[in-house]
Amino acid sequence: MTRLPFAGNFDRRTVLKGAGLVAASQVASPFIIAARGETALRIGMVDPLTGVYAAPAANEVMGAKLAIEQMNAEGGILGRQVELLVEDSANDVGTGVQKTRKLIERDQVSFIIGDVNSGIAAAMAQVTAEKKILHIVSGGHTDSITGKDCKWNVFRVCNTTRMEANSVSDLLYTKYGKKWHFITPDYAFGHTLYQACADNLKKLGGTVTGNELTPLGTTDFSAYLIKARAANPDVMLLLVQGSDMINCLKQIVQFGLNKQIHIAGTQQELESLTGLPPEARIGIWMFEWYWKQPGVPHVEKFVADIRKVNGGKVPTARHWFGYASAMTFTLIANQEKTTDAVKLAQALGDFELPPEVKLQPNKCYYRKGDHQLMTSAFVGEALPNGKDDPEDLYRVDQVVPGDKTSPSIGETGCAVQWPA
Repeated sequence: MTRLPFAGNFDRRTVLKGAGLVAASQVASPFIIAARGETALRIGMVDPLTGVYAAPAANEVMGAKLAIEQMNAEGGILGRQVELLVEDSANDVGTGVQKTRKLIERDQVSFIIGDVNSGIAAAMAQVTAEKKILHIVSGGHTDSITGKDCKWNVFRVCNTTRMEANSVSDLLYTKYGKKWHFITPDYAFGHTLYQACADNLKKLGGTVTGNELTPLGTTDFSAYLIKARAANPDVMLLLVQGSDMINCLKQIVQFGLNKQIHIAGTQQELESLTGLPPEARIGIWMFEWYWKQPGVPHVEKFVADIRKVNGGKVPTARHWFGYASAMTFTLIANQEKTTDAVKLAQALGDFELPPEVKLQPNKCYYRKGDHQLMTSAFVGEALPNGKDDPEDLYRVDQVVPGDKTSPSIGETGCAVQWPA
């Protein structure tokens, strides 16, 4: 195993609790991964383990869990073993805030990870900034988190919605056409993603034929799809995620809309593709990370490690989000020899993830001006069936560096204010 620059050495017989985590339904709240030892350092994680985003949230937790196991085997953080405490935000902002305060005030965590839901992640950031806790947003994409509402203590692993839109807009316009209709989740993530796509389309000279705002957890998309078809667009862009993406794509195929309109979108996830019948695995998208990267160092090792704890299944981008988030704390704390949040936040400016953590071909670093990870976009097309592996359901045509998809720091609206 590639050895990461962790401090100290601990007995390899260290016991971890909860190694059987494979799905959200099996996670009690709170879920604790704890190593034996004195005065363990605690990382808190808040994610929606129930509801529409349960599958990606469970995979983020699994990725973070793998990181904890690896860091403890190599000495932990500053020679202290590490515990991961996981709370279910239940896809609710109030619950997410409450659980964040609990982890900080009662459980005395040193770091926080979360949330998948952008609205919850933004609300959590208010709490972590107040409490001066270093916070990595693992899977909440809305621009403002590292934009106009950026915080000195908050960093983000996943792409922004603007980065997602920038990665595919030109391709969709050139290949599919200039009239776009949107199916959009009605909360922060969907709103900023739609705006980014609409802005790009306008610059390209195209038109929006409509934007259907859908509540999270929608099961019947028929009314929205009927309106979209009546608008006669060239492209129907699906901005929904999780089980909403699965339901929407299934119904599009059932109604035969994919034979009349090009179906595409920005962010697609392996959790969704594996939940679909082959005929519904269609369209051009971007993945934020993909497991099949021939020749890229350390990726095969990560895939094998996840398969061992994931019922033989390959990792998704969400596994990598959780893994990279937890590993970031370890790397920066052991480099700086401190857990002080302000010192670590300052040191993370332009901090580059090493190959064994970034797991992609391009430079991957936290940009100093807005704390956004410059991570890649894996642009390509969904496949009905895997050719050599049944889980290889996506063809990657190009891997675009984050520096190419992200707006400049000045365009984000971020002005980091450091505590006195």
